[in-house]
Amino acid sequence: MLNKNYRYLLFNKPYGVLCQFTDNTENPRPTLKDYIPVPDVYSVGRLDRDSEGLLFLTNNGLLKHRLSHRQFAHPRTYLVQVERIPDETTLNQLRQGVAIKDYKTRPAKVKLLKSPPAIPPRDPPIRYRKTVPTAWLAMTLTEGRNRQVRRMTAAVGYPTLRLIRTAIGVQTQGKITNLTLEGLNPGQWRELTPSELIIFKGWTGS
Repeated sequence: MLNKNYRYLLFNKPYGVLCQFTDNTENPRPTLKDYIPVPDVYSVGRLDRDSEGLLFLTNNGLLKHRLSHRQFAHPRTYLVQVERIPDETTLNQLRQGVAIKDYKTRPAKVKLLKSPPAIPPRDPPIRYRKTVPTAWLAMTLTEGRNRQVRRMTAAVGYPTLRLIRTAIGVQTQGKITNLTLEGLNPGQWRELTPSELIIFKGWTGS
């Protein structure tokens, strides 16, 4: 049976929200506290202030470590809007791994979408240039280094304009189960359902 003292939440983080519960700067910006009235939970991994989408939060520290540490290779899926339309050579560069400063990214799944995804508009909207087309990619990574997706697309010459995490995969016994944004509008959160919690059964006292 899962420990009832632990909380497990999914949140659809809007653009411009810090991935933390406090902001001690002179002009505080929106934080998770403005949306989630649950004490003592922390995000598993982070999203930049200018990124959107799925956050998983919990007060189970051991499970947080297992899901966020790159050695466990849990997949994360993103919708990525980039400037210009990458060709197959560029897509293969992203798939095989890109050199960024002192490291090379792991192989990734990358797909060029034929049409824009059905998602809510961003507030504020991205910058548009009439002479520069844009494209949407679906990218699945098994590591979450700082601003990794943005650095990857920039490294191959296609700057990221909008970035949305849509799924976090949980790998157990060789099987991957995805937690997704389904049913969550930007700014909304919910508890994991009992059927979703089963994937953590036996994990770190969960």
